[in-house]
Amino acid sequence: MRLTAYTNYALRTLMFCALHPGQLVRMEDVSDAYGISRAHLLKAARQLGQLGYLENVRGRSGGVRLGRAPEDIVIGEVVRHTEGDLELVECFNPESNTCPLIGVCKLSVLFRAGLKAFFAELDKVTLADMIADGPVLIERLMANQATQQAMQSTGHD
Repeated sequence: MRLTAYTNYALRTLMFCALHPGQLVRMEDVSDAYGISRAHLLKAARQLGQLGYLENVRGRSGGVRLGRAPEDIVIGEVVRHTEGDLELVECFNPESNTCPLIGVCKLSVLFRAGLKAFFAELDKVTLADMIADGPVLIERLMANQATQQAMQSTGHD
């Protein structure tokens, strides 16, 4: 199973905001800390704002901050919202399925059980759990940001 980069960016944005409680975070800071595209992060932040996970502040001095307490943000819920329907195999979608084994194949049953177990694990974890090692995470992000900035200043982008 593989989640999209979009979900990864959404989760990273939430983590960054949770590591900076109460602060208005610029998307440039998130982008620099992780070394990922600001444009991709903006798209994820927009959806997270619409869903109430983030509070988006527009304008020149704008940014984002958590819209809910970290302990109220369940990772499984976020993944469900950002991934949409996870069709692991063709037979998960009755409208586009062309497999002649539908209804008698045990593979789809196995994959559905696996997906259910996957989300059951994600549903046990909150954003607060994800940032439990906050100081270590912040240290790593700051080091990565410094590396990214050094590479940009020397033209190794």
